[in-house]
This record gives sequence, C-alpha cells and structure tokens, in this order.
Amino acid sequence: MSRVRKYLDRIQPLFIKDGRLEKYYVLYEMIDTFLYTPSKVTAHAPHVRDAIDIKRVMAYVVIATMPCIMVGLWNIGYQANTAMMQMGMETVPGIRGELLSLLPSSYDPNSGIANFFHGLSYFLPIYTVTLLAGGFWEVLFASVRNHEVNEGFLVTSMLFALTLPPDMPLWMVALGISFGVVIGKEVFGGTGKNFLNPALTGRCFLFFAYPAYMSGDAVWTAVDGFSGATPLGLAALDGLQAIYANGITWSQTFFGTIQGSIGSTSTLACLLGGVFLIYTRIANWRIIFGVFAGMVATSLLFNLIGSESNPMYAMPWYWHLTLGGFAFGMIFMATDPVSAAMSNTGRLTYGVLIGFMTILIRVVNPAYPEGIMLAILFANILAPSIDHFVVQANIRRRQRRYD
Repeated sequence: MSRVRKYLDRIQPLFIKDGRLEKYYVLYEMIDTFLYTPSKVTAHAPHVRDAIDIKRVMAYVVIATMPCIMVGLWNIGYQANTAMMQMGMETVPGIRGELLSLLPSSYDPNSGIANFFHGLSYFLPIYTVTLLAGGFWEVLFASVRNHEVNEGFLVTSMLFALTLPPDMPLWMVALGISFGVVIGKEVFGGTGKNFLNPALTGRCFLFFAYPAYMSGDAVWTAVDGFSGATPLGLAALDGLQAIYANGITWSQTFFGTIQGSIGSTSTLACLLGGVFLIYTRIANWRIIFGVFAGMVATSLLFNLIGSESNPMYAMPWYWHLTLGGFAFGMIFMATDPVSAAMSNTGRLTYGVLIGFMTILIRVVNPAYPEGIMLAILFANILAPSIDHFVVQANIRRRQRRYD
C-alpha cells in the first residue's frame, strides 16, 4: 500500500493548476479516500469524534451482502442447470456458453462449482454494467459540483443488482441504475440528501416501465424457453395449496433453493447479513423489529378475518417471511439510514408501517404479490413526517411536565 500512496502523492500535482483545484482532482480524491482514511477529519471539540466513517459503513454493508451473493450465484446456476436437464439442453448458446466451456465446470445441477460458475456468468455482467452506468453519473455530478465521489454508490450498485432477475437485459440494467442514481439521489443533492432509496427507485422504475422483464413466469430462471412461477406468484393465485402442489417446502424458501431475484431468495443469508449489520450498529434493530412485528401482526389479522375467495388471507406469517424479497428488503433496504426515520420511536413506527403495507399489498392487491418494494418507498416518503410528529409529541410532553 505504501507504493500506492507514493504514486498518488506523485500524481497529485498533475490535477492542480495555478493553485486552483481542477475538476479532475475529484478522481484523485476518490481513489485516495477509497484506499485510505479521508484527509478531512474532525479533530477538536465540540464535534463528536468516532472511528466509523462513510467508507467503513459502506464496506460493512457490502460485507453483509456476501452471504446473499454467494447463495444467489449458486442458486442461479442451480435453477438454470436443473431446467436445462429437464429440457434436454447440453450447453448454453452464445458467448456465455463459449466462456463456460473454458472453465473446469459442467451443467450438472448436483455440482456446486458448476452452479456457481453458471450463476456468475449472469451476475457478473449485470453488476459490471451497474457499476459502469451508475459510476458514470456519480463521477459526472461530482465533477460538476466539485464534490468528492464517496463510497455510497458501492452499496447502491450491489443492492440494485441483487434485486434483479438473473436474465435481465443489460441495457435495462443501465437504464434502471441511471434512473435510480439521477432521479432518486443526485437531483436532490447527492448522498445524504435523497429521501428515496436509490436502488429501490431504479428497480421500481424498471418494474413499471418494463413489467414483462421484471415479473411473470419466464424471467426467474436463466434458460431461454423455460417458464416457472416463483412460490410467491403461485401463492397469489391459489395460496399455499399451489406451493405444496409444486413440491416446494418452507425449508426451501428459507434456505433459498427457489426461483427469484439474484440475491433475495435466501432468508437465511439475509438474516446472517442482518446479524452482522446489527452487531456493527450499521443497521438499527428498531427498524428491523418494526418491519417484522408489523408483518406478523397484519398476517395474523388477515388470518383471523379469513376469505373464501382470496387464499392469501390464510397465508401464515412465517411463509410471508421467506417468500419473495421480504427478508432482503427488511434487512438491507428498510434500514437505509438516509431515507429511513431518524428518531427511535419514529424508526419503530416506520418499520411497522412497512410490515403492515407489505402484507396489505400482498393480500389485497393480486396484481402485485411482492409488496415490500412499494411499501418501503411509501414509508420513505412518510419518514420525515413521522419524525416531525415524534419530535412534536416530545415537545408537548416536556411542556406538560414543566407547566
């Protein structure tokens, strides 16, 4: 690392001209702060000093997503290889098949290595395009504003990529992350000033602009010509009976051996990441607890009400927990410190609202069985109002105490 530091110190004068800071110096600052502690630190009172900076916070979130990534890569390949075996396909057509033929792997669904490399061949292009397209807008806005490019986009890019179907067209990936970064964050001033989650904003745009590529039966398994609904899609049609009829068990939905988005199928992987984020105090446990409590309470309420025409009323809470992207949204999306509520009471209320809205959308609205994405975006909009009412309630309580 000392050689890198000497190289950066040597090229720094190239970005400074006539004593004035050039826009290209932003690139130098980006590399320098990504590898080292930022030079602009608070050293004196009355400011609070802490060992946690933005770079470390973002790095912890990326580390927390690693279980989801590893399970997701294996599951993409497992679902694809299983479908290929059922359809009698021996290889993947096109450049992807040519690249896989160079690797020491096969298309055997019982081979962990074969599943991993097959899944990697789909995830790597999606994530690369996400980094290039989103990074372009980040650097462009930072250059225009003479701001540093911070590490926040690393988290946005990772979460956005993990919420997509594995066979998403790459031009749509670029369009979605561009919309999320520009409209969801940069137009409001950049990192720390956005009121919507940028990753969810980009995914929401793709869902409503290109619904055929974000939902349905043909997008979840990366094999041309294969069709199969996710367990949540099956439940929306005929309830738990449809899930059982297709041979899907609760343990499969918990461990993540089902069709779905790249990184949100495994509840266990999401919970492992959540434990890490809570332990490092990156994610606030009140939000996670609130989302879970709101989901359980609303599920029990619908179970109690019952319905003869809508089988989703009878869905138990533990199935809601493992179906779709609920666990992923609860751990990684709802806990975004920028777009979530700030007060402790507000965080609980914010979380309960997300859990309530998720089940309400899943059960009452058959056109959109997922729910967690729209619930979080709706709560993002209300988060400032929630904090406002919490603060006003505290003010009134203190006034009554001293009157």
